[in-house]
Amino acid sequence: MTEAPQRQSDTPVERLILDRWSPRAFMPAPIAREELLAFLDAGRWAPSAYNAQPWRFIHARRGTADWERFLSWLIPFNHGWAQNASAIVYVASHTVTGSEKAEPVPAPTHAFDAGAAAVLVQLQLSKAGWAAHPVSGFDHDLARAGLELPEDYALHAAIIIGRQGGVESLPEYLRGREVPSTRRPLAEVAFEGRFPANPDADVT
Repeated sequence: MTEAPQRQSDTPVERLILDRWSPRAFMPAPIAREELLAFLDAGRWAPSAYNAQPWRFIHARRGTADWERFLSWLIPFNHGWAQNASAIVYVASHTVTGSEKAEPVPAPTHAFDAGAAAVLVQLQLSKAGWAAHPVSGFDHDLARAGLELPEDYALHAAIIIGRQGGVESLPEYLRGREVPSTRRPLAEVAFEGRFPANPDADVT
């Protein structure tokens, strides 16, 4: 298991947030259905526009009938390390909103809301000692078909979940990357009043 150096922030960000990162080295351990559902339940409590809760989590666990099918949709780069994980969760969201009393209308924040739910899932499992690596590298057409996703749902990402393992399980070219990544300075992503004319310029 990689000993992750502690990330630091210039502001008092909670350690639960700073300590969450996305490893690729997993050990092939099972995960109980109840434990996985507890992580997904954390996402259920995310905020959403009009409390529409557009996110959907479609999951498969290691050792179950759907596991190899869920793995098969990943691109080869991701399949190589994800095969040692414990669960794969595909994240989708309903692109329209409405009720029995109204015609469905586009839901402009469906992706934003699904992202918020996915973050809560990752924070919950990280606190419980598990690790996760979200990916977009999978065959979206095959995954949509295999998940039998309706047309009015968007498919966003897959969250690979598992027990963190040693770097020796990774190919040589990935081992040096098995550390928490850095982030842009706050001044490059947070602007007061308006978007800057030249956001990529050095900020002093």
